[in-house]
Amino acid sequence: MDAELATLSRRVGDALSARGWLLATAESCTGGWIAEVVTATAGSSAWFDRGFVTYSNASKIDMLGVAGATLAAHGAVSIETVLEMASGTLARSHADVAVAVSGVAGPSGGSAEKPVGMVCLAWARRDQPAQATVCRFDGDREAVRRQTVLRALAEVIALAT
Repeated sequence: MDAELATLSRRVGDALSARGWLLATAESCTGGWIAEVVTATAGSSAWFDRGFVTYSNASKIDMLGVAGATLAAHGAVSIETVLEMASGTLARSHADVAVAVSGVAGPSGGSAEKPVGMVCLAWARRDQPAQATVCRFDGDREAVRRQTVLRALAEVIALAT
């Protein structure tokens, strides 16, 4: 893991540990990379509960309780879906904070409405409404996924501080 990701993960751990909180992740386009980054950090078992890799729509429904109607109306890459992913992650874990991501990492799969590099991210805390955003990242598949991990973790720090 590169130094930037390692440093960010330690900062996530420090922020969560200071509050006694646990983190859980729900990942689609990153395929577990967020969970890999945090579990590569020594001591993360004190602040990381679990990760869900929900790449298919069926897994989003089965594992996180995302409504089939949400996926049918908005698609997997949507604010609506990641908000439900984040809420489902909290409901199915012991975590206090959840992050959820779904996007089009490329190099194919994009459309005019949802181009390659479009990623939807959501963060939820048990004590406040979930929040979400849409990002448009540049670069190849690896770059889009890495930027998603960076943004996801940076926002976890913001929620915990």
